[in-house]
Amino acid sequence: MPLAHISLRAGKSEAYRQAIFDGVYRAMRETFNVPEDDQFMALTEHAAANFRYGASYLGVARSDDLVFIQITANNTRTVEQKKALFRRIAELLGENPGIRPEDVFVSLVEVVKENWSLGHGLAQYA
Repeated sequence: MPLAHISLRAGKSEAYRQAIFDGVYRAMRETFNVPEDDQFMALTEHAAANFRYGASYLGVARSDDLVFIQITANNTRTVEQKKALFRRIAELLGENPGIRPEDVFVSLVEVVKENWSLGHGLAQYA
């Protein structure tokens, strides 16, 4: 049950933003075995003055098309699955909407299963 928060600079089209949702969801389905319809994502756009990044941190040449993707998920995946997720997100977002791999920044936050409530005030996974 991943929860994805996506942040980017304002000004992209709805089709561009939807392509990001679609690519992230597809990558999670393919690499993290996320069930169908398990789509919980939010996208936030920021004015240039409210979006800062290191343009060359760790030797990666980033541009203003940078997208931050933070995924909160259960701590049940292997290192190989995590690497596959990062790689697949970059591949899919490169295909559509055309984001350079240098501009795909992914952060994975892992939590224990009992830290989720998916509605009704219940801890469904506990």
